[in-house]
Amino acid sequence: MKIILLGTGTSQGVPIIGCNCKVCLSPHTKDKRLRSSVYVEHKGKAFVIDTGPDFRTQMLREHITHLDFVLYTHQHKDHLGGLDDIRSFNHLQKQAMDVYANPATCQCIRNEFPYAFCENPYPGVPEINLHPLQDAQPIDVQGIHIIPIQVKHMNLPILGYRIHNFAYITDASYIAPEEIEKLHGLDLLVLDALRKEKHYSHYNVEQALDLINTIHPKYTYFTHISHYMGIHDEVNNEFKQAGYPCRLGYDGLKIEI
Repeated sequence: MKIILLGTGTSQGVPIIGCNCKVCLSPHTKDKRLRSSVYVEHKGKAFVIDTGPDFRTQMLREHITHLDFVLYTHQHKDHLGGLDDIRSFNHLQKQAMDVYANPATCQCIRNEFPYAFCENPYPGVPEINLHPLQDAQPIDVQGIHIIPIQVKHMNLPILGYRIHNFAYITDASYIAPEEIEKLHGLDLLVLDALRKEKHYSHYNVEQALDLINTIHPKYTYFTHISHYMGIHDEVNNEFKQAGYPCRLGYDGLKIEI
Protein backbone atom coordinates (compact mmCIF):
# COMPACT_ATOMS: atom_id res chain seq x y z
CA MET A 1 0.00 0.00 0.00
CA LYS A 2 1.24 3.47 -0.92
CA ILE A 3 0.02 6.53 0.98
CA ILE A 4 0.65 10.22 0.30
CA LEU A 5 -0.37 12.91 2.76
CA LEU A 6 -1.73 15.46 0.30
CA GLY A 7 -2.39 18.07 2.98
CA THR A 8 -1.89 18.15 6.74
CA GLY A 9 -3.26 21.56 7.68
CA THR A 10 -6.31 22.75 9.53
CA SER A 11 -9.31 24.43 7.92
CA GLN A 12 -7.46 27.68 7.14
CA GLY A 13 -4.22 25.99 6.15
CA VAL A 14 -0.79 27.15 7.29
CA PRO A 15 0.23 29.92 6.93
CA ILE A 16 -3.03 31.63 7.83
CA ILE A 17 -3.91 34.80 5.95
CA GLY A 18 -2.63 37.84 7.86
CA CYS A 19 -0.89 35.89 10.64
CA ASN A 20 2.63 36.89 11.69
CA CYS A 21 3.36 34.07 14.16
CA LYS A 22 6.66 32.20 13.87
CA VAL A 23 5.00 29.17 12.31
CA CYS A 24 3.18 31.15 9.64
CA LEU A 25 6.38 33.06 8.86
CA SER A 26 8.56 29.94 8.84
CA PRO A 27 10.44 29.41 5.54
CA HIS A 28 10.55 25.64 6.13
CA THR A 29 8.43 23.72 3.59
CA LYS A 30 7.18 21.35 6.32
CA ASP A 31 5.56 24.31 8.10
CA LYS A 32 3.41 25.05 5.04
CA ARG A 33 0.25 22.98 5.17
CA LEU A 34 -2.61 22.66 2.70
CA ARG A 35 -6.03 21.43 3.84
CA SER A 36 -6.03 17.81 5.02
CA SER A 37 -6.53 14.87 2.69
CA VAL A 38 -4.77 11.65 1.72
CA TYR A 39 -4.10 9.60 -1.41
CA VAL A 40 -3.97 5.80 -1.28
CA GLU A 41 -2.91 3.11 -3.75
CA HIS A 42 -3.93 -0.43 -2.82
CA LYS A 43 -4.55 -3.59 -4.84
CA GLY A 44 -4.08 -1.72 -8.10
CA LYS A 45 -6.64 0.96 -7.24
CA ALA A 46 -6.11 4.64 -6.44
CA PHE A 47 -8.37 6.82 -4.31
CA VAL A 48 -8.44 9.88 -2.11
CA ILE A 49 -10.08 10.59 1.21
CA ASP A 50 -11.52 14.13 0.99
CA THR A 51 -11.12 16.79 -1.69
CA GLY A 52 -10.55 20.09 0.09
CA PRO A 53 -10.14 23.52 -1.49
CA ASP A 54 -6.51 22.65 -2.35
CA PHE A 55 -7.40 19.45 -4.23
CA ARG A 56 -6.33 20.73 -7.65
CA THR A 57 -2.97 21.94 -6.32
CA GLN A 58 -2.39 18.62 -4.56
CA MET A 59 -3.17 16.55 -7.67
CA LEU A 60 -0.82 18.66 -9.79
CA ARG A 61 1.97 18.59 -7.20
CA GLU A 62 1.88 14.78 -6.93
CA HIS A 63 1.31 14.21 -10.69
CA ILE A 64 -1.82 12.15 -9.99
CA THR A 65 -3.70 11.45 -13.21
CA HIS A 66 -6.02 8.60 -12.20
CA LEU A 67 -8.52 8.06 -9.39
CA ASP A 68 -10.88 5.11 -9.07
CA PHE A 69 -13.09 6.56 -6.33
CA VAL A 70 -13.37 9.11 -3.53
CA LEU A 71 -14.21 8.71 0.16
CA TYR A 72 -15.43 11.60 2.31
CA THR A 73 -15.08 12.04 6.04
CA HIS A 74 -17.69 14.82 6.30
CA GLN A 75 -19.24 17.85 4.68
CA HIS A 76 -17.14 20.76 5.98
CA LYS A 77 -15.71 22.98 3.25
CA ASP A 78 -12.08 22.22 4.07
CA HIS A 79 -12.79 18.57 3.21
CA LEU A 80 -15.30 18.97 0.39
CA GLY A 81 -14.58 22.28 -1.36
CA GLY A 82 -12.50 20.90 -4.25
CA LEU A 83 -15.05 18.38 -5.50
CA ASP A 84 -15.68 20.31 -8.72
CA ASP A 85 -12.17 19.42 -9.92
CA ILE A 86 -13.19 15.77 -10.11
CA ARG A 87 -14.31 16.71 -13.63
CA SER A 88 -10.69 16.55 -14.77
CA PHE A 89 -10.70 12.84 -13.91
CA ASN A 90 -14.08 12.45 -15.63
CA HIS A 91 -12.46 13.80 -18.79
CA LEU A 92 -9.32 11.66 -18.48
CA GLN A 93 -11.15 8.45 -17.61
CA LYS A 94 -14.31 8.97 -19.68
CA GLN A 95 -16.60 7.99 -16.83
CA ALA A 96 -18.34 9.28 -13.73
CA MET A 97 -16.54 9.20 -10.38
CA ASP A 98 -17.83 6.95 -7.61
CA VAL A 99 -18.11 8.94 -4.38
CA TYR A 100 -18.78 7.40 -0.96
CA ALA A 101 -19.91 9.38 2.09
CA ASN A 102 -22.40 9.31 4.94
CA PRO A 103 -25.97 10.37 4.02
CA ALA A 104 -25.58 13.91 5.43
CA THR A 105 -22.48 14.52 3.33
CA CYS A 106 -24.18 13.12 0.24
CA GLN A 107 -27.05 15.57 0.76
CA CYS A 108 -24.59 18.42 1.24
CA ILE A 109 -22.88 17.51 -2.03
CA ARG A 110 -26.23 17.67 -3.80
CA ASN A 111 -26.99 21.04 -2.20
CA GLU A 112 -23.60 22.63 -2.85
CA PHE A 113 -23.08 21.28 -6.36
CA PRO A 114 -26.65 21.20 -7.72
CA TYR A 115 -25.47 21.77 -11.29
CA ALA A 116 -23.91 18.27 -11.22
CA PHE A 117 -27.27 16.64 -10.48
CA CYS A 118 -29.82 18.60 -12.52
CA GLU A 119 -31.90 16.89 -15.20
CA ASN A 120 -30.06 18.50 -18.11
CA PRO A 121 -26.57 19.29 -16.81
CA TYR A 122 -24.36 21.86 -18.48
CA PRO A 123 -21.60 20.17 -20.52
CA GLY A 124 -18.43 19.70 -18.51
CA VAL A 125 -19.90 19.66 -14.99
CA PRO A 126 -18.62 17.00 -12.58
CA GLU A 127 -20.03 13.53 -13.22
CA ILE A 128 -20.58 11.87 -9.86
CA ASN A 129 -22.12 8.59 -8.72
CA LEU A 130 -23.08 9.15 -5.07
CA HIS A 131 -23.07 6.15 -2.73
CA PRO A 132 -24.47 6.84 0.77
CA LEU A 133 -22.82 4.78 3.50
CA GLN A 134 -25.77 3.66 5.58
CA ASP A 135 -25.03 2.93 9.26
CA ALA A 136 -21.28 3.01 8.55
CA GLN A 137 -21.25 -0.67 7.59
CA PRO A 138 -18.09 -2.16 6.01
CA ILE A 139 -18.09 -2.07 2.23
CA ASP A 140 -16.11 -3.55 -0.63
CA VAL A 141 -15.26 -1.02 -3.33
CA GLN A 142 -13.62 -2.35 -6.48
CA GLY A 143 -12.00 -5.19 -4.54
CA ILE A 144 -10.92 -3.11 -1.55
CA HIS A 145 -12.43 -3.80 1.88
CA ILE A 146 -13.16 -0.54 3.70
CA ILE A 147 -14.26 -0.24 7.32
CA PRO A 148 -15.85 3.12 8.20
CA ILE A 149 -15.07 4.36 11.71
CA GLN A 150 -17.79 6.44 13.36
CA VAL A 151 -16.29 9.58 14.89
CA LYS A 152 -17.71 12.68 16.59
CA HIS A 153 -16.48 16.10 15.44
CA MET A 154 -17.96 17.95 18.42
CA ASN A 155 -21.65 17.07 17.81
CA LEU A 156 -21.29 16.19 14.13
CA PRO A 157 -21.17 12.47 13.22
CA ILE A 158 -18.37 11.95 10.70
CA LEU A 159 -16.35 9.02 9.35
CA GLY A 160 -12.80 7.80 9.53
CA TYR A 161 -11.71 4.82 7.45
CA ARG A 162 -9.69 1.65 7.92
CA ILE A 163 -8.22 0.00 4.82
CA HIS A 164 -6.36 -3.23 5.64
CA ASN A 165 -3.65 -2.21 8.15
CA PHE A 166 -4.00 1.56 7.62
CA ALA A 167 -6.51 3.95 9.19
CA TYR A 168 -7.21 7.63 8.56
CA ILE A 169 -9.07 9.65 11.20
CA THR A 170 -9.36 13.41 11.07
CA ASP A 171 -11.52 16.03 12.82
CA ALA A 172 -12.06 13.76 15.81
CA SER A 173 -13.10 14.93 19.27
CA TYR A 174 -14.57 11.60 20.43
CA ILE A 175 -14.51 7.97 19.32
CA ALA A 176 -16.76 5.48 21.09
CA PRO A 177 -15.14 2.35 22.61
CA GLU A 178 -16.84 0.04 20.11
CA GLU A 179 -15.39 2.07 17.24
CA ILE A 180 -11.93 2.12 18.82
CA GLU A 181 -12.09 -1.69 18.78
CA LYS A 182 -11.99 -1.51 14.97
CA LEU A 183 -8.56 0.14 15.13
CA HIS A 184 -6.43 -2.54 16.73
CA GLY A 185 -3.62 -4.17 14.73
CA LEU A 186 -2.71 -1.18 12.57
CA ASP A 187 0.66 -0.73 10.91
CA LEU A 188 -0.08 2.95 10.30
CA LEU A 189 -2.52 5.45 11.79
CA VAL A 190 -2.93 8.97 10.42
CA LEU A 191 -4.70 10.89 13.16
CA ASP A 192 -6.10 14.33 13.89
CA ALA A 193 -4.02 16.37 16.37
CA LEU A 194 -4.85 20.05 16.04
CA ARG A 195 -2.57 21.58 18.67
CA LYS A 196 -1.19 21.06 22.19
CA GLU A 197 -4.00 22.92 23.99
CA LYS A 198 -7.46 21.36 24.25
CA HIS A 199 -10.03 22.17 21.57
CA TYR A 200 -13.80 21.73 21.46
CA SER A 201 -13.97 19.74 18.20
CA HIS A 202 -10.54 18.19 17.61
CA TYR A 203 -8.11 15.98 19.46
CA ASN A 204 -5.16 17.79 20.92
CA VAL A 205 -1.78 16.06 21.26
CA GLU A 206 -2.57 14.61 24.69
CA GLN A 207 -5.85 13.07 23.50
CA ALA A 208 -4.22 11.73 20.34
CA LEU A 209 -1.47 10.12 22.41
CA ASP A 210 -4.10 8.54 24.66
CA LEU A 211 -5.67 6.88 21.61
CA ILE A 212 -2.27 5.67 20.43
CA ASN A 213 -1.64 4.16 23.86
CA THR A 214 -4.99 2.38 23.68
CA ILE A 215 -4.74 0.81 20.21
CA HIS A 216 -0.93 0.59 19.80
CA PRO A 217 -0.48 1.15 16.06
CA LYS A 218 3.06 0.45 14.88
CA TYR A 219 3.42 4.10 13.87
CA THR A 220 1.33 7.28 13.76
CA TYR A 221 1.51 10.50 11.80
CA PHE A 222 -0.56 13.45 12.96
CA THR A 223 -2.57 15.58 10.55
CA HIS A 224 -5.04 18.50 10.54
CA ILE A 225 -2.35 20.53 12.30
CA SER A 226 -2.80 24.22 13.16
CA HIS A 227 -0.18 26.93 13.48
CA TYR A 228 -0.66 26.70 17.25
CA MET A 229 1.10 23.31 17.25
CA GLY A 230 4.52 24.91 16.76
CA ILE A 231 7.44 24.57 14.37
CA HIS A 232 7.41 21.15 12.67
CA ASP A 233 10.99 20.10 13.44
CA GLU A 234 10.86 21.37 17.03
CA VAL A 235 7.65 19.45 17.82
CA ASN A 236 8.95 16.28 16.20
CA ASN A 237 12.12 16.55 18.25
CA GLU A 238 9.94 16.70 21.39
CA PHE A 239 8.19 13.48 20.32
CA LYS A 240 11.56 11.86 19.58
CA GLN A 241 13.05 12.85 22.93
CA ALA A 242 9.99 11.46 24.73
CA GLY A 243 10.21 8.19 22.81
CA TYR A 244 6.73 8.47 21.30
CA PRO A 245 6.09 6.30 18.17
CA CYS A 246 4.59 9.24 16.31
CA ARG A 247 5.52 12.34 14.37
CA LEU A 248 3.82 15.31 12.77
CA GLY A 249 2.98 14.55 9.18
CA TYR A 250 3.76 17.00 6.42
CA ASP A 251 2.44 17.74 2.95
CA GLY A 252 3.83 15.35 0.36
CA LEU A 253 4.96 12.70 2.88
CA LYS A 254 5.03 9.31 1.10
CA ILE A 255 4.67 6.11 3.10
CA GLU A 256 4.83 2.45 1.99
CA ILE A 257 3.28 -0.22 4.23
